[in-house]
Amino acid sequence: MYFAQRSMLFPGATMGAGPVPDPPPWGERVEIATADGEQIEALFTSADTGRPTAIFFHGNADTVLNYGFMASALAQRGIGLLAISYRGYGGSSGSPSEAGLIADGLAAFDWLTVRHDGPVVLVGQSLGSAVAVAVATERQAAGIALISAPDSMLALARTHYPYLPVGPLIRDPFRSDLRIAEVDEPKLFLHGDKDTIVPLMHGQALFELAPEPKEMPVLPGTGHNDLWSLDTVDMVADFIDSVGQVAN
Repeated sequence: MYFAQRSMLFPGATMGAGPVPDPPPWGERVEIATADGEQIEALFTSADTGRPTAIFFHGNADTVLNYGFMASALAQRGIGLLAISYRGYGGSSGSPSEAGLIADGLAAFDWLTVRHDGPVVLVGQSLGSAVAVAVATERQAAGIALISAPDSMLALARTHYPYLPVGPLIRDPFRSDLRIAEVDEPKLFLHGDKDTIVPLMHGQALFELAPEPKEMPVLPGTGHNDLWSLDTVDMVADFIDSVGQVAN
């Protein structure tokens, strides 16, 4: 388990979605250089002048190719989207780790702020929520939306593997619970009450630790992998709209 933990935590890097095809399924394919010398692929749709752009950090088994529906819904409101493929994931160089994914997130934020004059909103799902929280402690965004967010990968591992000494063995603990107090931006938490992968109690624990302003609608009858609906996308888009207007 110790030696296999990164392949378990980052299955999208080994499942092999492949590089973004040309032409891409949505948006524009871009490459972003990280501070430690990696090249990460991303898909990008630009916002209308002065409108916000969301940076999306996907889950651990996911791919940016799946988020054309989000780009389309946001574009209808003039909102842009930058969705990054983490290092080691489809089309990006390197191997994933907690420090590496955070470096990817910071590089994406810096890349976007050079090319975009509107507010930036961070959106993270599952593992991506931990990346979003870490980025928010080092960069000032207009807001942050955390979807199916664990309080930490350490706590989540203890829930799923109570018989293992995960504390001293985990290499990538993603301690959002220790970082969230530094995130003073408006926060939206969304979580399904039937989530068995990241049980609701983990999202609620992170929400309780987060400073105001914050809100946490719980989505009834929703699990981890069936969370996205038109209503869910609208809730995220409404949040991006509201924090974008305040930032302007």
